[in-house]
Amino acid sequence: MRCDAACRRNEALQQEFGKSRASASHFPYAMTSRIEDYALIGDLQTAALVGRDGSIDWLCWPRFDSDACFAALLGNSGHGRWLLAPKDASAQVRRRYREDTLILETRFEVPSGAVVIVDFMPPRDRSSDIIRVVSGERGVVEMCTELILRFGYGASIPWVTRLEESVWQAAAGPDMVILRTSAPIRGENLKSVAEFSICAGETVEFVLTYTPSHLPVPPAPDVARALSETEQFWREWVAKGKQTACWPEAVTRSLITLRALIHNPTGGIVAAPTTSLPEQMGGTRNWDYRLCWLRDATLTLLAFMNAGYFEEADAWRAWLLRAIAGNADQLQVMYGVAGERRLTEWEVGWLPGYERSRPVRIGNGAHAQMQLDVFGEVMDALHQARRGGLATREAGWALQRGLLSHLASVWQEPDNGIWEVRSQPRQFTYSKIMSWVAFDRGIKDAERYSLSGPIDEWRALRAQIHKEVCERAFDSTRKTFVQSYGSTQLDASLLLIPQLGFLPANDARVLGTIAAIESSLLRDGLVHRYDTAATDDGLPPGEGTFIACSFWLADAYVMTGRIEQARALFERLLTLRNDVGLLAEEYDPAAKRLLGNFPQGFSHLALIGTALNLEHASKPAEQRSGATLQTPH
Repeated sequence: MRCDAACRRNEALQQEFGKSRASASHFPYAMTSRIEDYALIGDLQTAALVGRDGSIDWLCWPRFDSDACFAALLGNSGHGRWLLAPKDASAQVRRRYREDTLILETRFEVPSGAVVIVDFMPPRDRSSDIIRVVSGERGVVEMCTELILRFGYGASIPWVTRLEESVWQAAAGPDMVILRTSAPIRGENLKSVAEFSICAGETVEFVLTYTPSHLPVPPAPDVARALSETEQFWREWVAKGKQTACWPEAVTRSLITLRALIHNPTGGIVAAPTTSLPEQMGGTRNWDYRLCWLRDATLTLLAFMNAGYFEEADAWRAWLLRAIAGNADQLQVMYGVAGERRLTEWEVGWLPGYERSRPVRIGNGAHAQMQLDVFGEVMDALHQARRGGLATREAGWALQRGLLSHLASVWQEPDNGIWEVRSQPRQFTYSKIMSWVAFDRGIKDAERYSLSGPIDEWRALRAQIHKEVCERAFDSTRKTFVQSYGSTQLDASLLLIPQLGFLPANDARVLGTIAAIESSLLRDGLVHRYDTAATDDGLPPGEGTFIACSFWLADAYVMTGRIEQARALFERLLTLRNDVGLLAEEYDPAAKRLLGNFPQGFSHLALIGTALNLEHASKPAEQRSGATLQTPH
């Protein structure tokens, strides 16, 4: 009887604490926001997405790749979210990040008054906190909050307990979340729909804390102190870097975003904090990006080093060496945030997906693919690390020699390529070029730093690969390199040929490739990766333009002397950012919407690179020679 009574009591509390929004008809907000309507907050170990409507619709606790406890982004409010906003649906919304921070300020204005909500996550010490502070600015505003916790990607309803008058605990298995608030909640128990009024000059605080369920409840943070320290942390971090002369706001926001995607304890950087945001609305190209791609290694190192953040660059280099340690034939294209290798892909059947885009995937099956380009990316990253003074001459050299030894035996094999196609492997041109890069960087390191290795063998392989690519991947009739040997299709990755040093920018074959991509892969001035309707990649056709590829076109313009076109394209790309400066992976020019996982580190890396290249190109010739280019060669 006591158990039955306890269960009935918890069920009643849970109905109040986690009632779905479908039954709360007085909440006027849309079930899912546009991707561009979200902003990012984070504590350097995980991150949350906050909508313009005041709803936190995505959060994985305690790590980026943990199960989500707010998964409304990929479903509805019943899968977990935290709404905090005025009751008045007509509220006008403006928001911004506090300058040089990851602290989000959202201002809601209604006829009766105005409030500002400050959302942030203090850089994590032990427990992890989301802090939301509501401040009355003018008049009186009727507010509402709805908190629905669902662990396990919306599957698990927690056991809810009231600890004190304004302290609630929700636990399920290993997870526990504590809510503390100074809000004058009506009713005997906390309800999922709570209402309160806030007047000018008043402040109401909410603190949501995660901790493992077997540990004692952590003490409440001092909100004012946490806000001050968080602001200080980010501003001091920004101040450590070098201010760019061109587009400083865009570059700084991109750097802050990248820093927020670094898992602080390990140095690993996730590609994005989300999974399964679609590359086409209603489509199946939905992938888990809460993992660390080796492909991002060189751009990440260059972005941080060129911006003056050598500590972050060195942490990424150290992560890279730890992750890939072992036999070279076991090199993966991606790893978990701590270097985990088992990234089994599975589908969350109970989540309907963002705007019905299914399936929702956890893990990524591409981790087991053969992608030869990663050998080049790893070798180039470690080459750049040496050039930047991040490593001793010998550090990692034995590992690099092992990688080149293995690559010598496999570079002629077909692979799945940079875009991780799920069809039959083929002889992708970019993969071969990056194999050339791997041997080229090995030769350069051995020569420059007096490191031992079979340099003559590497030179012969470098020459052999170069000759084969120029003969088998170049269409002399169309005067362009093609996606793979014998193919007629183009690929935006070929824009990187001059940046990688494979051919000079003024080579007729490079100029022809740029012209062919302009002719075939541009839509509304933006670049597709390749033609998904004409290329068998194992998936139904259709996706948006790829934002990083459009930055690559701007870089190609810079290298070929088309500076004004590069600048115009770059500034066009800046307009694709949302109101707080964030980019997704792709963009749909017809619908004028961001697509894909968000915010996307690769897009922000490309933004930084193009900004620095344009800044470099704008300098007088005598100053350019000593500047560091954001290009890998």
